[in-house]
Amino acid sequence: MSLVSKPTSLLLLPLPIQKLKPPITPPSTFTKTPQNPSPQHQNKHQKYPSFTPNNHLCLDQAKQLHAHIIRTHFNHAQQVSFSPFESHLSPEARYNLLITSYIKNNKPRYALNTYTYMRKFDIEVDSFIIPSVLKACGQVSVAQVGKEIHGFSVKNGFVSDVFVVNALMQTYTECNSIVSARLLFDKTSERDVVSWSTMIRAYSRNKLFNEGLKLIENMHFSNVKPSEVAMISMVNLFSDIENVEMGKAMHGYVIRNSSSEKTVVPLTTCLIDMYAKCGNLDAAITLFDGFSQRSIVSWTAMIAGCIRCNALEEGERLFVRMIEEKVFPNDITLLSLIIPCGFVGAVQLGKRLHAYILRNGFGMSLALATSLVDMYGKCGDIRSARAIFDSMKNKDVMTWTAMISAYAQANCIDHAFQLFVQMRDNGVRPNELTMVSLLSLCAENGALDMGNEMVAEMIKKLKEAGYLPDTSVVLHNIDEEEKETALNHHSEKLAMAFGLISTSPGTPIRVVKNLRICDDCHTATKLLSKIYKRVIIVRDRNRFHHFREGSCSCGGYW
Repeated sequence: MSLVSKPTSLLLLPLPIQKLKPPITPPSTFTKTPQNPSPQHQNKHQKYPSFTPNNHLCLDQAKQLHAHIIRTHFNHAQQVSFSPFESHLSPEARYNLLITSYIKNNKPRYALNTYTYMRKFDIEVDSFIIPSVLKACGQVSVAQVGKEIHGFSVKNGFVSDVFVVNALMQTYTECNSIVSARLLFDKTSERDVVSWSTMIRAYSRNKLFNEGLKLIENMHFSNVKPSEVAMISMVNLFSDIENVEMGKAMHGYVIRNSSSEKTVVPLTTCLIDMYAKCGNLDAAITLFDGFSQRSIVSWTAMIAGCIRCNALEEGERLFVRMIEEKVFPNDITLLSLIIPCGFVGAVQLGKRLHAYILRNGFGMSLALATSLVDMYGKCGDIRSARAIFDSMKNKDVMTWTAMISAYAQANCIDHAFQLFVQMRDNGVRPNELTMVSLLSLCAENGALDMGNEMVAEMIKKLKEAGYLPDTSVVLHNIDEEEKETALNHHSEKLAMAFGLISTSPGTPIRVVKNLRICDDCHTATKLLSKIYKRVIIVRDRNRFHHFREGSCSCGGYW
């Protein structure tokens, strides 16, 4: 990882960040009055005293003045807004406050732009600012900027601060750079329970369950007592792997060690969800019925668990009971219930939930409409799925993919590919789920021509991810275009295409060949593991290669 040695290196920020308007002004101009103000404007400013030590206003008077400023719509005046900080805060503290405010108001790109301004004008950046900036990086998934800030932190000795280390790890995990996060975790001696929780949560979220379990074991042997947040991450991991025995052990640990009132609701909700996912519905219901602090999240977890376990009548009964107890569902609740209906084929319950949405005036959000398309498609009701799809004014890649998958599941090959062409004509780029649905359809129907088209689409996605064919490995005396075509038909690429067609999403792909894997296929496989989120294991003449998230276990030596 290269270290950031110059402020100008932050000019590598994406253009949308560099071109944000309005530009951030330096601290010296925060308290300036407008140039050539009108007499009316000048008089307004004179009405308000400056909040400095020379003005001995009590807190109540200050609050009254603040309320008056808001009522008279004068809260936009920079002189009033920043005068409290004139004498008390350094420029660095002002910028830290500004960055934090942007993040709290969901404007992470403005926060990054402010940080860039600080570096450009040599305003000191300390270890207190770095975690806030890294939080902004994670919110917009700008991994490159996070790496540059990591380099800057190493150069300036900030990595001895556990808060900076934890913020770096969190940024890497949110940018899907799990390997980088783990390298940082292993290297640092500054680890606390937040560090462990961050890595466990990252492994759980990315379905890397074995790594998560090993880390929990290491945490235990390191005598690190998990916090309530860590307990939630661990329970979520056990529910994902459907390990009810470890979940029960964790339940006992929670009872013995959890004392915080704030975490009772989320921890209990996670345990209900864990028991339901593990198929132990009786334990989930017992825990739910004995829980007095039920929230909308608890109800959602319990009802969704019933649907997943195909206890449809119990799920519907709980839904009615929830409303009778004046706990009303929101969009997230309805999403959480509609999605499992598709998995278990509960089309009648799905229709009743659809009717509830229409009857109670819920706005048909993009997420809700897409989930209904997906649910009807999985249940085989293609007509209802298409009716909702056609009624949607806005569609994203997930909406198109849900409808294409519905046609693929119904074996409507022509309709699926017609919709795929229409999707591309509308400027919507397919994702890996779209490609897997179509490749699977080709495999089931022996559609060789269409299968070749999908392989070509896979190569296109590789090139979009930065893949450049290494034609130097082709020794035949043919032109460059033919060399590229030859590379596309190397045995390992064809084997991986077949693996994508014939295996379920998320499962590992294993390839064995009796020759050494060429440089071009090695590069392509690294990218494929990242694009399709698959673990790809290749056994060539020399060794095993474990490809994951864009990297290989061989480290480039084979």
